[in-house]
Amino acid sequence: MRLKKWLIGLLITFGALFLIFKFIAWPYMQGETKKISPQKVATYTQNGMDLSVSYSSPFKKGRVIFGELVPYDAVWRTGANEPTTFTTKTSVKIIDKDLPAGTYAIWTIPGKDSWSVIFNSEVPEWGVTLLSGGKETTRDPDTDVVQVEVPSNSLSAERENFTISFDQGNPVNLSLSWDETIVQVPINN
Repeated sequence: MRLKKWLIGLLITFGALFLIFKFIAWPYMQGETKKISPQKVATYTQNGMDLSVSYSSPFKKGRVIFGELVPYDAVWRTGANEPTTFTTKTSVKIIDKDLPAGTYAIWTIPGKDSWSVIFNSEVPEWGVTLLSGGKETTRDPDTDVVQVEVPSNSLSAERENFTISFDQGNPVNLSLSWDETIVQVPINN
């Protein structure tokens, strides 16, 4: 009888701790990280395309970014906080690969000379495992829709914060830039 009461008390305690974490601590932590890496949105609505990217923009703060903070040849959630999302209201081509209308998580695999850019149909809540200290992503390769390889180029001036933008042209380029690096992903319809 004592054991049963003790187990019930233990379950209630763990349940209460879980609820406190889920509804108080987790939202608080998410809000605090947004102060360090603010939420940004880039949009493009021309040439029959309606595109948007939502991402968190971390700062360099004197760190070596690519090859150290963001390792080469490893999957990166491409920004901070929640995964970066790419939304298109119409089907588009990423280089020469079809991407249907929808919302996708953007994952990247940075390299010294080129990056793999991945559009994945699953958008996880956070994008990295907490137990790994943020070093392991939660990307499921089975839900990748498009993966392309694009060259990595040097910027003429260092960029302090991670930035995603749409650069005008034909095709339009989805540009990811930070520190001394820029990659551009051609998009057309």
